Parts: sequence; C-alpha cells; structure tokens
Amino acid sequence: MADFRQANLAKVDRAMLEYAAKLTQEPWNMVEADVIALREVGFSDGAILDINQVTGYYAFVNRLAEGLGVELEVYRGNQAP
Repeated sequence: MADFRQANLAKVDRAMLEYAAKLTQEPWNMVEADVIALREVGFSDGAILDINQVTGYYAFVNRLAEGLGVELEVYRGNQAP
C-alpha cells in the first residue's frame, strides 16, 4: 500500500504509523500528546521508545545516504537475483 492512511489497519498500527510519519515529516511539531496517543492504544513506554528510535534511526541513515549521494539498490522483493 502506498499510503498507510488508505489501508485497513488496526487502531494500534495506525497510531504507530501516524506517530512515525509525524516524527519523520515534521519533528518540530511533536508534543507530549503524540506519546499519550500511543499509550492510549496500548503501547508501553519501552515500545514507544523503540518506535521513536527506529524512526529516528531510519531518518538518520537516509540523511547520511542523501548527503553523500549514495545510490540505493533496487528492491526486488522475494525474487531471486
């Protein structure tokens, strides 16, 4: 699915993806309510930290790659090379 907002997802998955999208696209707008929303759907503080760290890590690696002009490999899914 190209847009998770159009997918039929569980409430917990949608909340996680909304958090990750906001953290990726507009980190300066993150507020305590974003964390509270994750708690309200059942995420523990440890799980929220994991979501935050994985999202931040991918942003970091992508910025390094973009800044160095690294070209990504073509994704082939489950196809044999």
